[in-house]
Amino acid sequence: MRRRARDLRGPRSLSVAERRSILIFTEGKKTEPIYLQHWYRLHRDRAIVVIDEFHGGPLQLVETACARKQADLREKKRGRGDTFDEYWCVFDVDEHHNLDQAVELAFKGGISIAVSNPCIELWFMIHFKDQWAGLHRHDAQDRAEELLGCGKAPTVKALELLVDRHDVAVSRAQALDKKHDGDGSPPRSNPSTDLWRLIQKIRSPST
Repeated sequence: MRRRARDLRGPRSLSVAERRSILIFTEGKKTEPIYLQHWYRLHRDRAIVVIDEFHGGPLQLVETACARKQADLREKKRGRGDTFDEYWCVFDVDEHHNLDQAVELAFKGGISIAVSNPCIELWFMIHFKDQWAGLHRHDAQDRAEELLGCGKAPTVKALELLVDRHDVAVSRAQALDKKHDGDGSPPRSNPSTDLWRLIQKIRSPST
């Protein structure tokens, strides 16, 4: 399998064939890669995770992921490489245009997406407390910075806090989905996040 980006594979408790391989495209250049790499280091015996060097808005990410997946498929047919088991795009809602187009393209192209509304800092916030009301991304960023004690680049201490509180954050994220579903709000309304679904893929052995 070709590796164009950083490959942090470590000890092999499972063979390469048994481990889930995931290629991830992230909007941010710091926050998301640092956070996801930390999870990978904790579970590198279960998965092979590669974070692509390309970063951009939602539609750009999905278009790039689709193109990469198709290129990998062509190379595999020629016997020159292999595909990843899963292709993911991680991005925020923020004030992006073409978000619906990105989601539709991802569905058609078989690309999984992890979306946070308004931003990934909402996901960090709910590791510490409930957040039922919608909020602006700047407010979410400020509150996450206060709770974690760091800026855009999570520190080791912040990452450890996030791992320790992960399960309660998942419960809160799922509760937000149920709330939106119950009151008739559109999927991925503010506040919401499904980043935990990607973390679950990294944590769980391939089946």
